[in-house]
Amino acid sequence: MMNGLPCLSIGEGPPLVVLLFTPEAAIPTGLGRRYLMRTVGPFTERFTVHVLNRRPGLPPTTTMAELAAHYAAAIEATFAGPVNVLGMSTGGSIALQLAADHPELVARLVLGGTACTLGPIGRRAQRAYIDRARRGQRPSPALAELVTESAIGRALVKALSWVADGRKDHTDAATMLNAEDGYDLRDRLHDVKAPTLLIQGEKDLVYPLELARQTVRGIPGARLISYPGTSHAATFTDKRFASDALAFLLEG
Repeated sequence: MMNGLPCLSIGEGPPLVVLLFTPEAAIPTGLGRRYLMRTVGPFTERFTVHVLNRRPGLPPTTTMAELAAHYAAAIEATFAGPVNVLGMSTGGSIALQLAADHPELVARLVLGGTACTLGPIGRRAQRAYIDRARRGQRPSPALAELVTESAIGRALVKALSWVADGRKDHTDAATMLNAEDGYDLRDRLHDVKAPTLLIQGEKDLVYPLELARQTVRGIPGARLISYPGTSHAATFTDKRFASDALAFLLEG
């Protein structure tokens, strides 16, 4: 744990705080851990990577600003100065909120598959997830439209995600996504002071590329790298992702 937040620390070198979304408010295990290591493993060769997750049992009305304050408190309590931050997907939304609300804590900021607010498809799917979770239904089938535009593909994803949900409690996940539903930093991007890189898939359905462009235009000196033909989830597993992010982080 890091100041009350679930934490996995691995690697050698200066700190790199990684923020991400997982269905449970815990560090992933099993297949989830394998996917996590596939994504962050390359960074452990140059940094001590601290993967942080949200506190379990958050009130259902928790906001992104409140979540960012939790992460800010953990960083202040653990490190002597500002740290590099990598945020992916919903974790990227938290990272942007953190950088805007607590700019003194972020040295360099890398964002992957995110933007200053959700796109319309992402918002619709996540609201359906929240509604299903709060009714006690298996919620993940609601996210199928974020994975593929194919009707057959969506049907398959719905079936697989329904099975994967099992009997788990998705209350914490619904709280996190509800916080993101009310998140909109379009008028506060100028408050982000850290050098920023945003890496985005051209076919991201959760945070469309135009929103990524708008995000970068609003942050002084920010850069955008887009991967042609790449979906939201494929952005993080693309071999270029770690390479591009590391090149930017090591500039500082």
